[in-house]
Amino acid sequence: MSDFALDDERTAIREMARAFADDKIAPHAIEWDTNKHFPVDVIRQAASLGMGGVYVRDDVGGSALTRLDATLIFEALATGCPAVSAYISIHNMCAWMIDAFGDESQRRKFLPPLVAMDRLASYCLTEPGAGSDAVALRTRAVRDGDCYVLNGQKQFISGAGNERDFYVVMARTGEDGPKGISTFLVEGGSRGLKFGANERKMGWNAQPTRAVIFEDCPVPATNLLGEEGAGFKIAMAGLDGGRLNIGACSLGGAQSALEKALSYMKERRAFGRRLDEFQALQFRIADMATELEAARTLLWRAASALDSKSPNATTLCAMAKRFATDVGSQVANDALQMFGGYGYLTEYGVEKIVRDLRVHQILEGTNEIMRLIVARGIVGGGM
Repeated sequence: MSDFALDDERTAIREMARAFADDKIAPHAIEWDTNKHFPVDVIRQAASLGMGGVYVRDDVGGSALTRLDATLIFEALATGCPAVSAYISIHNMCAWMIDAFGDESQRRKFLPPLVAMDRLASYCLTEPGAGSDAVALRTRAVRDGDCYVLNGQKQFISGAGNERDFYVVMARTGEDGPKGISTFLVEGGSRGLKFGANERKMGWNAQPTRAVIFEDCPVPATNLLGEEGAGFKIAMAGLDGGRLNIGACSLGGAQSALEKALSYMKERRAFGRRLDEFQALQFRIADMATELEAARTLLWRAASALDSKSPNATTLCAMAKRFATDVGSQVANDALQMFGGYGYLTEYGVEKIVRDLRVHQILEGTNEIMRLIVARGIVGGGM
């Protein structure tokens, strides 16, 4: 990647994902958003193309691709619908955590159905009183014989609510602070596992968002991921890649908005000229395309750093997430403006992209927290 050119294999991966987005996702995206429909059938079709375990090892059915490959896939999928792509990326983050930190029995038991997306996974870290301050989580797991019993509530959990689902849960097993947090694999249908109502949201309507509630929920001790007290480290390791993924989803949504604006400008006329003939609008398009390319370059740089296990990876992932989600949101909003009043209408699909991308500046760590991570990395000599 030193010349920033994609080789034939990566070009094919990106084209495959874009074709799937164009054929299977984009034609239905507005309908799914309007009806708040979670397109599980289409998501499972993505798994048949290897998108259920993008960077899971191939001995359990994963695609064994890189983080850079993943950014190409999730950006391409997001051109069809950012909400659908973002959910697939969250599922992949959960699968990777089991692959990276699970023992062989856990990998063999849980990963094949997750990679095939016969079961869908959700990541359970955030709580009503613990968002950016994840260390403040209060969901507790108490050892009871050959089980842990979980009590507490997780908030804003993407994809939650189906009894066949699968949950990667951070819970407190020890003292306050990061060293008292552990990670558990909780299977849908477990006794004491309950869900809140689907949240009414500004965007991301093509995937459900619910509270996940544990009321004396027994979890086999064999479902402890890693060791007791390693949960916070596992959670943060997952978020490095998750931040790349959500940045990629922002770029894909913004790229789609830019393409829609360009198409509209070639058709719409004002003052006797096509919109794409006005220099002021040409300059705006130039700025939008430049910002997207800059964000994409930083995203690829951060993905390469994560792939190579660079000591700068966490800082670069935070940089890329902050920049890509800010740029993506701004480009989508600029695209809406170029439609004039028509951009505000549902049928053109641009206002949906604006709504979907807005949350990307909040989740996987708010962009304010990204600045904090970057600042600590630079001040501490991490760069």
